[in-house]
Parts: sequence; structure tokens; C-alpha cells
Amino acid sequence: MEINYPNGKIYTPKKNNSENRSKKDYSYSNRGKTLEDEINETNDYYMQKGTAVIHKKPVPIQVVKVEYPSRSAAVIKEAYYRTASTTDFNGVWKGLHVDFEAKETKNKTSFPLKNIHAHQIDHMRLVTEQKGITFLIVRFSLINRYFILPFKPLQDAWNVMCNGGKKSIPFDFFEQHAFEIVPGAYPPIDYLQGVTRMLSE
Repeated sequence: MEINYPNGKIYTPKKNNSENRSKKDYSYSNRGKTLEDEINETNDYYMQKGTAVIHKKPVPIQVVKVEYPSRSAAVIKEAYYRTASTTDFNGVWKGLHVDFEAKETKNKTSFPLKNIHAHQIDHMRLVTEQKGITFLIVRFSLINRYFILPFKPLQDAWNVMCNGGKKSIPFDFFEQHAFEIVPGAYPPIDYLQGVTRMLSE
């Protein structure tokens, strides 16, 4: 199936096979899972415990070409993203709007800002202005470390890049300005503990 962005550019998904997954250095319980998988499982745990209601946002797609190889089957051959995506997850926790993006990198020393888009920064800024909680969850997959980066330091790093500065966020910046999440078995990553620490400072 061919999926295109609103500007007509063809979307090419990243390969995600078992060979690549086996090379990642995860804890035993989370080995082979993507960051999105871990967050989805954590969100299910929050739902079951009545802690929060947070979901992955659906991606709005406009289907333009469908083939019917048989009467009982339909195959989408071409589709377009209706709008550019904002952030990955949102929901409600303790009466507060929670809105965040989740990214992972194989880089051990920095997080490339090319993984974030201007419209996502704009969206997070608007959420912040409405007193919502917004942040970035980053997994450094080769060293199996997770961080919650609040919007303010993320925005500062973004502005430095836009003004001709560094195009990535150094790892030690995360150690200084972010809140580390220690992965577990269930939930895989209890990120709301990190958000609680973030709000207390």
C-alpha cells in the first residue's frame, strides 16, 4: 500500500524486523518491544488501575485507491495523510490534560532534533499556553535509558537549532534537564512517576 503526505511525498516506513530488534540492548522483560509498545502497555495498566486515560492518537488517512481481489477482501493501495500529525499521545490524568511525543534513538551521545517537526513544537507550545502538561519521552535504545524532557528545555534546544546552533540535544543535557524513567516489567515504563517529579520542580 502506498501512503502519501499532504504534500504528495511518498511515505516510506522504517523496516522493523526481528533481526533489527534482536540487536537492541533492552532489559529482558522489554526486549524486542518498541517504545510505542511499552507506552501502550503502560497506558493499559493506567486504565486498569484507574490512574489515567491516555491513548495513542489515530492518524487521519484519506483512502484514494482500493482494490478488491475477491468479494470478501479489500486492499488499500494508495492513501494520503489528511493533516500533519501533532503529538503521539494525549489524555487526562488527575484532571490535567497530558500531551506528549515519544521518540527513540540509537545514538548514544545525543538526540537528533530532526526527529521533531516544527508543527509539533507549535502544538506543544499551544498546549502549554492552555495549562496542559506536554513533554517528550526519549529512549536511548542502545543503552536502554529513558527520559522525560519537559517542553521548556526542548523548546530552548529547538530555538538554538533554529538560530544556527546545534541540531541535536547532547545526552548530558538530558541528565541535567530531564527526568529519567527506570523501566520495569509491568508497567514497562511508569512515565507518570517522572511527570510527578517534573511537576514538583
